Amino acid sequence: MTIKRLEVGPRMSQAVIHNGTVYVAGQVAPNPKGASVKGQTEQILRQIDTLLAAAGTDKSKLLSANIWLADMSTFGEMNAAWDAWVAPGNTPARATVEAKLASPDYKVEIAAICAV
Repeated sequence: MTIKRLEVGPRMSQAVIHNGTVYVAGQVAPNPKGASVKGQTEQILRQIDTLLAAAGTDKSKLLSANIWLADMSTFGEMNAAWDAWVAPGNTPARATVEAKLASPDYKVEIAAICAV
């Protein structure tokens, strides 16, 4: 059994690969201040693309995604970025909920699971 960790930190890894599956930790925008929900979502999706590439896969193999929004009224704005990004015909199982995020600057957080 092999477990590979990407961007390992003292508290968490940004992604973990095990048994042909990549588990991407919850991602938030690296530059959230002043960014719209759409803008933060685009930043996050670029990070996910980078992590998936480092794991040897891509968004066409997404299995599931969990999305947390600080305000559910921004659901459409987040979906505008998501819909432009997700691989047509390869949409994952997905849940989106409203939650208080780690900082008031964060409007969106996304975690994903992907096949390798």
